Amino acid sequence: MASKGQFVPTVELDELRASGRELVSADGHAIALFFHEDEVRAVDNACPHMGFPLVEGSVAEGVLTCHWHHARFELACGDTFDPWADDVLTYPVEVRDGTVYVNPNPDPDEPPAVHWSNRLEDGLEQNLRLVVAKSVIGLVDNDVDVTTPLETGIRFGCRYRRQGWGPGLTILTAMANVLPDLAPIDRKRALYHGLVEVANDVSNEPPQFEQEALGATNTDFDRILSWFRENIEVRDPSGAERVIRTAIDAGYDDDDLARILATAATDHRYIQTGHVLDFVNKACEALDHIGWRNADVVLPSLVRGLATADRAEESAEWRRPIDLAGLLDDTFDELERFVEFGAGKTWSRPDDILDALLSDDPHAIVDTLVEAIRNGATPEELADVVSYAAGMRVAQFATSNEFSDWNTVHHTFTYANAVHQLTRRTDAVELYRGVFDAAINVYLDRFLNTPPAPLPDENPDADPDEMLEVLSAAFDTEGRVNDAGRAAAHFLDAGGDPATLRRELGGALLAEDAGFHTYQALEAGFTQASSRPPAEARTLLVGVARYLAAHSPTRREREQTFTIASRLQRGESIHETLETE
Repeated sequence: MASKGQFVPTVELDELRASGRELVSADGHAIALFFHEDEVRAVDNACPHMGFPLVEGSVAEGVLTCHWHHARFELACGDTFDPWADDVLTYPVEVRDGTVYVNPNPDPDEPPAVHWSNRLEDGLEQNLRLVVAKSVIGLVDNDVDVTTPLETGIRFGCRYRRQGWGPGLTILTAMANVLPDLAPIDRKRALYHGLVEVANDVSNEPPQFEQEALGATNTDFDRILSWFRENIEVRDPSGAERVIRTAIDAGYDDDDLARILATAATDHRYIQTGHVLDFVNKACEALDHIGWRNADVVLPSLVRGLATADRAEESAEWRRPIDLAGLLDDTFDELERFVEFGAGKTWSRPDDILDALLSDDPHAIVDTLVEAIRNGATPEELADVVSYAAGMRVAQFATSNEFSDWNTVHHTFTYANAVHQLTRRTDAVELYRGVFDAAINVYLDRFLNTPPAPLPDENPDADPDEMLEVLSAAFDTEGRVNDAGRAAAHFLDAGGDPATLRRELGGALLAEDAGFHTYQALEAGFTQASSRPPAEARTLLVGVARYLAAHSPTRREREQTFTIASRLQRGESIHETLETE
């Protein structure tokens, strides 16, 4: 083996001059030698795009062209004219006594971590899926902490999309949240999926131009909160952005910043079918991953969505046949009094509260929540039980409904989960309103459980391994929604490890060209199931399995790209495999 910097003999110069090119092996490296314009050049034989042998390419005017996808490289330095292809590695050469010597282990131009970080930015900027996949794999394989590509993607998505925080950033954060639940190889896939979605969201969109913070950074919190709410109320994103930047510059902590955003997001009913509050929660979770030092980049990206969102009280279903928005307005007028009445009390969850929340009487639902507050229930305690009620709607969604109605129960569940997670972050009284909004949506979704799909009967005698096989098969065939739910339930009934089930479900998601809601469904289900008693966790994971099965299989194009990137990083030949398929 040649030591670093050592040159090894390859071919005679006369032989190379006569042929114009030769493929040689030096210290385990396949190297393409070219004699061009009276110079000897050496490059890695594998095209950095997809591995085609460059020795079979064309050389003219100092440019080497690959014959597979026509990537072009400056022969002397290896730099590409086509950013989707990456630069090709070049090797130093010397001619000694008529023999061409090559150094097969040159010092890299830059450390691998720097190279792959730069390539990830290229992939995001130009929406190059294969480049993103290679970059993620390269970074993780070089022991770069996952927060590095995560931070790159989050900052990129916030800066270069005028509409601000959207589905791509939500998916990326959701995938970051479930990384511990996934197999090691699927952690790379999860980052790849999230980053590709960010690139898709930003592609062909105008960038975000920042507003300046106000100079009044000594303003007290209540005044800043009032300013922000007023600007959102009158749909002024520029003014609201200046206020949130002022709060950041003033040094308010993450709980305070979350309260400002969550309050504005619940001043109106269930805005943008719940997405905006979910975006607020995901932005906060993203900052938990990459550090709240990035708040000035991340949080202003939420403002335009808050200011322009549809408001549910403007919709017919919230006004007729029952004025649900008016019912909640009347309740919120008395909310502070209810909270004051319950101060100092300790609430215990009644056995029949789920029945009340799943009933068909909105007045009774509101009364149940009010009574709980008067008995000392905190926003977090009520958000917990309402989230479970929303999860039951998903687990028992009747497949006799229109397919698009999966989205209806899904929106309620992910909104309730967002409220729940925010109540763990801040004890803001305003978040009670989010609990009521979620509960009313559970009521509105009642017809999608008519009749409810029955939860699978318990089956402790099932074979856990067989159930995982049934689950996997259910994702390969359309329509096996109930099979997937039963397999997940019976796996747990037979003593299967919930962590194994989560790993299998995560892998199934990442094999698909999943849509926005499917990523959300998995992450919210995992989050809600993680802290619940086994029976409740079973119901929620049944819901995840059924939702995934309803949206599988897909074309699985993303997985093909990831597989190609993985094989290229291992040095495998892709073109030879494709030629034989």
